[in-house]
Amino acid sequence: MSDENTPSGARSGTDDVAFIQALAELLNRNELTELSVKREYSENDRLTVSLSKQGKAVIQTVAAPAPAAAPAIAAPAGSVPAAANDDPASLPGIVTSPMVGTAYLSPEPGAPAFVTIGKQIKEGETLMIVEAMKTMNHIPSPRSGTVKRILVDDGSPVEFGAPLMVVE
Repeated sequence: MSDENTPSGARSGTDDVAFIQALAELLNRNELTELSVKREYSENDRLTVSLSKQGKAVIQTVAAPAPAAAPAIAAPAGSVPAAANDDPASLPGIVTSPMVGTAYLSPEPGAPAFVTIGKQIKEGETLMIVEAMKTMNHIPSPRSGTVKRILVDDGSPVEFGAPLMVVE
């Protein structure tokens, strides 16, 4: 990395996200089930990544505020609930997580959600935030359309490639 001249803590999260994505690809390409890496940039600047395909991922967020009770989001009238056994990843219009982290549906606790079921959105509009390594990463919509399903709860952990929403 070329972060020699940046002060500790000023390192860009973009490089770390690309590194984590490369590790996830390595995990899949080599049919590994678990991978752990620790990088030390300086005495007080470290990155520790653990990826696992099997079992539940354990993600610990340090000093994150407790999410406020999220209001129930009702499906718009006329929508059909999905069958319990359909695979969200196979749905058309699926938006997946580009990283491992914690999903937040609103910009801050108590604020309205970025999007709700039935909302018309434009390509590039923020759908949610995924917090990774104390960095809030806005997840943009890859297409214009209507939010059909929200597949994660506010404050829930997400894995790389996990289905987040359906935008059609």
